[in-house]
This record gives sequence, structure tokens and C-alpha cells, in this order.
Amino acid sequence: MTFRFPAIAALGGLLALGACTDPGGLNDPNNPNRNRDQGVLLGAGLGALVGNLAGGDTEATMAGAVVGGLAGGLVGNELDKQERELRASLGDDRVKITNTGDRLIVTLPQDILFATDSFAVRPDLQGDLRAVSRNLQSYPNSVVQVIGHTDNTGDAGYNLDLSQRRAGAVANVLIASGTSSARVETVGRGESTPVASNLSPEGRALNRRVEIVILPTA
Repeated sequence: MTFRFPAIAALGGLLALGACTDPGGLNDPNNPNRNRDQGVLLGAGLGALVGNLAGGDTEATMAGAVVGGLAGGLVGNELDKQERELRASLGDDRVKITNTGDRLIVTLPQDILFATDSFAVRPDLQGDLRAVSRNLQSYPNSVVQVIGHTDNTGDAGYNLDLSQRRAGAVANVLIASGTSSARVETVGRGESTPVASNLSPEGRALNRRVEIVILPTA
């Protein structure tokens, strides 16, 4: 019972940290601490759930929330920092970086990576992939999924194989540039997960892509 009040106080501090900017800060894309704040709140919620399942009482729930909130805040801070450094190191503004608060997604349009029907990475894009690899080496506490996607033009089986080959080609550049192969997983999804309509040339171009998904492990 002696833990109850420190836990409640600490949880209150975490929630205050999550709202320390302004009431709409979590939804403000210009808030530099948005992902840290989201990490605090999400981590606190998950930690509270785990604590409740583990102990079933107020003390365990609060303890879980405190630990989870601290861990979530640290992950959010680290991702924000990694994102800033990665953006500064890339030389092509067509490469898109999305920070969801729990992962970074680097999206490379197929048309800047490969010639038509090819899975050989264009020489001018290898420099950006080497920059991604250097960034990954600076932040070793993560695993990396390299995921290939196509539009729906042509045979679905061919598209699946091509997406796998292209994911493998990008992964090979990352590994050859120093990223540990043990951290890297390649996935081909073919035409199965479009992000836009395949009914227009513009939509098909968005669907032809390779994503490098950086998932923190600590």
C-alpha cells in the first residue's frame, strides 16, 4: 500500500507531460514533441493494462502505467531525433518519411529506384540508401522491414515476385552499407496493399513503392 501515492503522483506527472504544450498539441503536426507526447500516453495506457492484468489492483495498474509511460516517452523522443537526422541526410525530396510515433516509414517510389521491370537499384539512389543505412547504424535498437509493393498492372504472381526481388535489392544495399543483416527482414506484397486507386496513372505510381519500416525494440 505504500506504493499507491507515489505511483499516482508519477502517473499524473506523465499525463501532464503529455499535455504540456497545448490542448490540441497531439494533433498538431508542427508540435516538435508530438510523438514523444503520444508515446507517453500510449505507453501509459498499455502499461496500465499490463499492470492490471498482472496484479489486478490499483497499485499494479498505476505501476504499469508509470513504467509504460516512461518507456513510451523515450521511444517517441528517440524516433523524433532519428527522423530529424534522417531527413537532413537524404538528398531526394521524393523520398517520404512518416513518423507514426512507434515507427518510422521511409517510402521510396519505385520509379526513382528502378527501371521498368527491373530490380536493380539505380546508382543515383544508392547514395540515399547508404544514408539510411548510416542512420540505422547510429540507432541500433530497432529492426527493419523492407517491403516491396506494385500496382495491379499485369499478372499478380509476377507482381508478387517482382516486389520480393525489389525489396531484396534495397535490403542488400542497406546490408552492404553496414546495416546488420540480422536486423533486416524483406517482404514482398505485390499488388495486395495499395495506398491509392489503381484506376489512374497517378494512383498506380503511388502504389509502386518500397517501404523501409524502422521498428524500435527498446
